[in-house]
Amino acid sequence: MILVTGTLAYDQIMDFPGKFCDSIMPDKIHMLNVSFLVDNLRKGFGGTAGNIAYTLSLLGIKCAVMGIVGPDFAAYQKFLKANEVDTSYVRIVNNLYTSQAFGITDNGDNQIWGFYGGADMMSDSLSVNDVQEKIDFGIIGPHNPRAMLKFAGEYKKKKIPYLFDPGMELPHLTGDNLKEAFTGARIIIGNDYEIKLMEKKTGITPLSKLSKQRKIVITTTGEEGSVVFEKEKEIRISPAKARNCSDPTGAGDAYRAGFLAGYLRKFPLKTCGQLGSIASAYTVELYGTTTHNFSVKDFERRYKENYGEEIRL
Repeated sequence: MILVTGTLAYDQIMDFPGKFCDSIMPDKIHMLNVSFLVDNLRKGFGGTAGNIAYTLSLLGIKCAVMGIVGPDFAAYQKFLKANEVDTSYVRIVNNLYTSQAFGITDNGDNQIWGFYGGADMMSDSLSVNDVQEKIDFGIIGPHNPRAMLKFAGEYKKKKIPYLFDPGMELPHLTGDNLKEAFTGARIIIGNDYEIKLMEKKTGITPLSKLSKQRKIVITTTGEEGSVVFEKEKEIRISPAKARNCSDPTGAGDAYRAGFLAGYLRKFPLKTCGQLGSIASAYTVELYGTTTHNFSVKDFERRYKENYGEEIRL
């Protein structure tokens, strides 16, 4: 079984028709007071765990999500179940709302986010040890930092390989926290900014040198694609062609799902990265993080269109 932990959240995503930089004065950043008039708002299902699990399921990988949510989770749970994501390890509490994410995207695809943790603030009371089924691989997405570190430690003790993605929680993790979580990780991933921040916090420069230790280190670079390191070998992944760019939100989570859909099938790492690029292209073409949909045959056809190779999932 593949176990996915991270946020399960309701997303509220807004579009700002201008550029943030036109409204922010760098020399006054210490006293910032701005308001952006948005022209689009969409509410939907999101969060790192939900996003990754949803796309994994579309790609034929059966998985379960684990987390804590509020009494308002019913609609999201119905959606996950309808898409064959196991929610039996999701605990509902009545005194807190499900996590909420509020994001504004400008016309340069820059984003400003606010995040309310809600019930996820209790997720460190969960334990990988309570999962009765055999866990073949764990995915630790950004959410409650205490839970992330706890799950990493439990996976390490059980010798279960896992992907570690600190993402938006990096400001709340120390260099020692990161180094401890890295020790048991099979895959470490982040965007180019996050990788630089991990290097700064840990003193491990470049972070890719961890690939000497049987780890895979991945840097995603948006429109430029991604770079995968294993055994200090650099594999550059060209981006897939998106038919349009409606909303970049969730592209990173889709990439992770696509990469893992290949990795768990023991495909070559270049193929895994290319699968990640295709998955992320589907996401940016639609507004929201779990609004895309595709059949496996559609995905295979699009993979061939972009990379000139046959793939069978």
